[in-house]
Amino acid sequence: MRLVFAGTPEVAVPALDALLASDRHEVVAVVTRPDAPAGRGRRLVASPVAQRAEEAGIEVLKPVKPRDEDFLARLREIAPDCCPVVAYGALLPKVALDIPARGWVNLHFSLLPAWRGAAPVQHAVLAGDEMTGASTFLIEQGLDSGPVYGVLTEQVRPTDTSGDLLTRLAFAGAGLLAATMDGIEDGTLRPVPQPAEGVSLAPKIEVEDARIDWAAPALRVDRVVRGCAPAPGAWTVFRGERLKVQSVRLVTDRTDLAPGEIAATKNAVFAGTGSHAVELLWVQPQGKKPMAGADWARGVRIAAGERFEA
Repeated sequence: MRLVFAGTPEVAVPALDALLASDRHEVVAVVTRPDAPAGRGRRLVASPVAQRAEEAGIEVLKPVKPRDEDFLARLREIAPDCCPVVAYGALLPKVALDIPARGWVNLHFSLLPAWRGAAPVQHAVLAGDEMTGASTFLIEQGLDSGPVYGVLTEQVRPTDTSGDLLTRLAFAGAGLLAATMDGIEDGTLRPVPQPAEGVSLAPKIEVEDARIDWAAPALRVDRVVRGCAPAPGAWTVFRGERLKVQSVRLVTDRTDLAPGEIAATKNAVFAGTGSHAVELLWVQPQGKKPMAGADWARGVRIAAGERFEA
């Protein structure tokens, strides 16, 4: 099939690579989000998918909105058979969905109908799911509601951050998406409607959602820290300034600290929760680089009974 691949962030690159390597399909163009400011200089930088496509010598389309007439006209000229999608980042209007003969097929990082939305991996970690996966489905105008072509499963490990889990799913999902293209092309795959039961939503995690509630049980604190890593990053407030908490360890045998109360030893720093304590392994003070929690505690000289702000 002639394919136009749609995707934007680094997590979409493995799937693009898998399709470029296929001897059954031709990726004739890529659709991605416009260049965005990045770095201290805030200069415009092409998306990771755009950079990979340019390396491969493929035409790159960067519509401000996928309903732009120039973009739609060019897509009609290209006349793709199918448009595989991974984390493109914009809603596709019906006029665009109708152009490829075999539709737009999305690789979504959950076991649909669970965790429909922008942040399925983060919500799986936050919810304490022990198993998740990826699904390929035919895009329709509802939110991740189209019929499913294929799935794979992936165990959520106890120490997984969202970044860890998403990386594994990106590479495993790349193979699933390539296999889905094969099945669509040779007629061996038919999409199956999603069940009406088991639907859950995974909206984008905002910065305020990532604030640690120290009155919550330690297990919840750990999930927030892992689920919000690497972005937007779990955080708390210490002496009026934001402190990012990048990783913690559950300390089940220490229950002497009140929620948010901090205690430091020579080699470790602990914080109380609604159940038992957690050890702060890595933190990042405002305007500084990440550092070991014990090093941070030595630098700020924790006073007895001092707490993180509620």
